[in-house]
Amino acid sequence: MDAADADVLMIGCGDLGSRIGLRLAERGHRVLALRRRGDLVPAPLRGLSVDLTRESPDLPALQLRHLVVALTARPRSEDAYRATYVDGMRRALDALEATGQRPERAVLVSSTGVHGDVPDGTLVDESLVPSPADGPARVLLEAEELFAERVPGGTVLRCSGLYDGARSRLVDKVAAGDLDDPGRWTNRIHRDDAAAAAVHLLTRPEAPEPVYLGNDDEPAPLGDVAGEIARVLGVTPPPPADATRAHGKRISNARLRATGWVPTYPTYREGYAGVAASSGTG
Repeated sequence: MDAADADVLMIGCGDLGSRIGLRLAERGHRVLALRRRGDLVPAPLRGLSVDLTRESPDLPALQLRHLVVALTARPRSEDAYRATYVDGMRRALDALEATGQRPERAVLVSSTGVHGDVPDGTLVDESLVPSPADGPARVLLEAEELFAERVPGGTVLRCSGLYDGARSRLVDKVAAGDLDDPGRWTNRIHRDDAAAAAVHLLTRPEAPEPVYLGNDDEPAPLGDVAGEIARVLGVTPPPPADATRAHGKRISNARLRATGWVPTYPTYREGYAGVAASSGTG
């Protein structure tokens, strides 16, 4: 594929971005993806090497239909987030504007972290005004505002904690019997379901809303999730969650569900079902 033939531009193409791009390619789209190391962009996507925290991309004339912004910043600091999500995205959008093209549909992947701290047990939906609790979350909200200003009609997909059921810090902690705060409400979405949601919002016939929350069907106390992981691993389960001490927020996926999106992993039970095989345990 020649880069000029691309009808999808991806600003950022890490793990989640790659999953989104590959799903679009399966639908017949031709994807050009911006990444620090373009050689790491999976085929049949076309990679373009650019460090958006330092430089602007040299974009070819595209046959643009869709735009996806799926950036990743490291470490989790205000400076790193600003360099990537705000300054980096701005450079990419400036370069796109210079080509004279506008996408028909656009999705920015953000985080439910912009909702910060809310009263314990609150069911958060898109009507709740964001209230970021720290610097990185404030920068993400600023990036959302920049995206809305520069890409009219674009959609923000705020994802909860991304996971893929493989070995993770939580799985390691459960395996080691090291778990604290079992009563904390947790929210998650499988990476494949997040990718499917982004593609769904880009390609469904109806015009999307400005914001969607990406979450599975069942927010759950950490102790319940850890107990299921322990069962799958065949290790001693941690203390169960005490419902009377539950705290934290719960994320609603009702608006996203109403569009016809259906998660393959509707709860943590399906999502972690294969963790023993993926981790080499059992």
